[in-house]
Amino acid sequence: MLIKQKDILMKKSIALSLLAIGLTATSCKRDTTTTTTTTVDISVQNDYDAQAIQQFLKDNYFDSRGNIVAFDSSSTTDDNEKPLSDYNPQTLESGVVYIIRPNAQPDNGTTIGATDNISLMHKTMTYVATKENESVKLRSPYTFYNTISGTGTPQEDPSFYYVKNSVLTSSGKTRSYYEIEGFQEALKYFKSFNQGAETHYNLQGVIIVPSKAAFARDAHFNYAGYSLNDRTFVFNFQVYKTSARTSD
Repeated sequence: MLIKQKDILMKKSIALSLLAIGLTATSCKRDTTTTTTTTVDISVQNDYDAQAIQQFLKDNYFDSRGNIVAFDSSSTTDDNEKPLSDYNPQTLESGVVYIIRPNAQPDNGTTIGATDNISLMHKTMTYVATKENESVKLRSPYTFYNTISGTGTPQEDPSFYYVKNSVLTSSGKTRSYYEIEGFQEALKYFKSFNQGAETHYNLQGVIIVPSKAAFARDAHFNYAGYSLNDRTFVFNFQVYKTSARTSD
């Protein structure tokens, strides 16, 4: 009987030790992946977004294939590059900014319909605009989608552009839970190519959506595994193809 009790105590001790190790490992993982940002009044956040977007346009340029690249102050190789702010960025009433990249548009482009099925090659990042040491910038970068470094093929029919009615019916959610209104608003100023998924990309532009024209502080679909509240979206993209939706 005494031996059995010792065995039980030993097993409990081992189990508690393993639990402690597991909690420690989890804690360490969280410490290395979590970025803390301070929530400010929503009007202040909107102002930060607008300022930070303008700074982003000054701090970045296009490479030869239309990718957004940050200027490197420690190098002279990008000294002759033009900042995004020199590419005639357009600002909509919603605060959304878009840039149509010169010499990167389709010759006979197709108008993009509001309910079209789109084929989208893109690298999209999200940021939180914050003020640090009197400097307002887009910080805390996280990837939203990256088909360029990921699959290498366009994303088909993304629900952040248009979510099917069948999805809304089954989920009981509204369109704003899925769709990014600011992206929809600006994409209509671009035309679609008509090319296959195997074609090499030449990104046609940028759409920058401030948080108020994205998900603001509302509930949203879990696209990326992290909260998209207060986040500004930077879409660097090319619309490979569109087609009229035949089923919904």
